[in-house]
Amino acid sequence: MARLWGLLFLTVPVAGTGAFVWASRSGHWFPRNTSSFGAEIDGLFYVILWITATAFVATTGLLGWLLLRHAERPGARARYTHGNLRVEGTLAALTTGMLLYIAVTQFGTWKKVKFASGFPDVPTLAHVTAGQFEWRITYPGADGEFGTPDDVHSLNDFHVPVDRDAVFVLQSRDVLHSFFLPHMRVKQDAVPGLRIPVWFRPLEEGTFDLVCAELCGWGHFKMRGRLTVQSPEAFAAWLAQRKAEEEAANP
Repeated sequence: MARLWGLLFLTVPVAGTGAFVWASRSGHWFPRNTSSFGAEIDGLFYVILWITATAFVATTGLLGWLLLRHAERPGARARYTHGNLRVEGTLAALTTGMLLYIAVTQFGTWKKVKFASGFPDVPTLAHVTAGQFEWRITYPGADGEFGTPDDVHSLNDFHVPVDRDAVFVLQSRDVLHSFFLPHMRVKQDAVPGLRIPVWFRPLEEGTFDLVCAELCGWGHFKMRGRLTVQSPEAFAAWLAQRKAEEEAANP
């Protein structure tokens, strides 16, 4: 029975590794990157994946081998041990080294994407407000100011110009949400009471998913929107059309 458990544990790293290889080769992986810093985000993901995958395979493989090597045998007596400080110290040092490596490796990208000092120096494009279970997007009108009568509003439809830095302010009006643009590699929590700046630069036109990646209530599953990336001219025309529609609806 003990040998059976050893064999079962050995199937875990084999099956896990096989699942990752299958997913990466069959299209069940990341969506296509379409943002300026997406390649850097993906690179960090693969660094962490290789480190954790190596530790996972080594740990589960060693555990399975120990179960097979020291399986119960007729007449054999168990030997109890307190531990090995040298092995424990080595493992702690390796873990610390890996964490420091990840911290140093990711700092440049994190600074560019998250630090205010790394943001592009452009006007704020929009305010995005998360709420159960929708995304409300507000653009400034002709005066370039938010919170004035000429603001332009959109529901679950976030339009941005292609090949331009898009800086927006994210906020929540009720609970914790998570603004997620998979193709842009943008993911940021929307925290009640905070106004959080976010930016990205889309590199190609198209329509992409906008979803909530945080369980936010019974209707979380339907909190979907879309990101529409279009030429600057088409974006300006869409803003003008939205403004005209709002004025017609509220004469």
